[in-house]
Amino acid sequence: MASQDWFNKDFYATLGVSKESSQDDIKKAYRKLARDLHPDRNPGDAASEKRFKDVGEAYAVLSDGEQRKQYDAVRAMGGGARFQAGGAGGAGGFEDILGGMFGGGGGTRFQTGGAGGAGGFEDILSGMFGGGGFNRGPQKGGDLAAAVEVSFRQAAEGATVALSTSNGRVSTRLPVGVRDGQRIRVPGKGRAGTNGGPAGDLLLTVHVQKHPVFTADGLNLRVRVPVRFDEAALGAQVEVPTLTGDRVKVKVPGGTQSGTTLRVKGKGLSSRKGTGDMLVTIEVMVPQKLSRDSKKALEALMSTFRDEDPREALFKDSSR
Repeated sequence: MASQDWFNKDFYATLGVSKESSQDDIKKAYRKLARDLHPDRNPGDAASEKRFKDVGEAYAVLSDGEQRKQYDAVRAMGGGARFQAGGAGGAGGFEDILGGMFGGGGGTRFQTGGAGGAGGFEDILSGMFGGGGFNRGPQKGGDLAAAVEVSFRQAAEGATVALSTSNGRVSTRLPVGVRDGQRIRVPGKGRAGTNGGPAGDLLLTVHVQKHPVFTADGLNLRVRVPVRFDEAALGAQVEVPTLTGDRVKVKVPGGTQSGTTLRVKGKGLSSRKGTGDMLVTIEVMVPQKLSRDSKKALEALMSTFRDEDPREALFKDSSR
């Protein structure tokens, strides 16, 4: 939902990007600013904290394609267009912009009401701005947008995060395994309602830092594990780390190929929906340097495989 103060906020300037910037450019700009302005790096600096909050709000809107389109349209309205009630010349600039936003043509009319009360134009603005004063009854407040960056472990465990918004400090618990870029709706933490109406919601975009070892796949954890050539060829039991800091032993069957994924039950992420598994992808490591004796031994071994061509099926299938 659009926010009424979008008229006065230049989110592109806040992030230091142009209106034509790509989503990747916007993401890069946000992450740099978020790192530099993070409260942990600027303890007690109220100005940095406010900038951090503003940067998060700007990115939360511009990173979402639909909200970015609405924001651009709202800013266009505030950039000089004026409402006209229509006349011989047809609909005015404000009506044209609203028509473009909501699928209308150049002849779209937004009525200002009549004997029956507020009409289309007022209803549209009321819907956009959370009941901005056209209707006298209780109106829900507008939604707020914000962004937060968390570690992989915080996302995996569903940690509680706290952030500053224009409505003050907000704390909320993340769902276990929240994905990078996922948007979470926090009910009742948006703008205050009018005439006794309920508060709007906070739309929180979550950015998850990468982990050097693990990636999340729903409630499953993925990890790539290097093994020696002999371990893959002959079979072995190898130790694999878990997110909790423990180690588990995984049986690598003899003849395992590089890229094979093995499943370890119950070692993924846990939530009220259940517990995931750990998906272990095997990477067969080739020695970069061989001693003279090792090279001779390997050559002797490979001489027993000279009649086998591992690429035979490749050429056969390519001719289909």
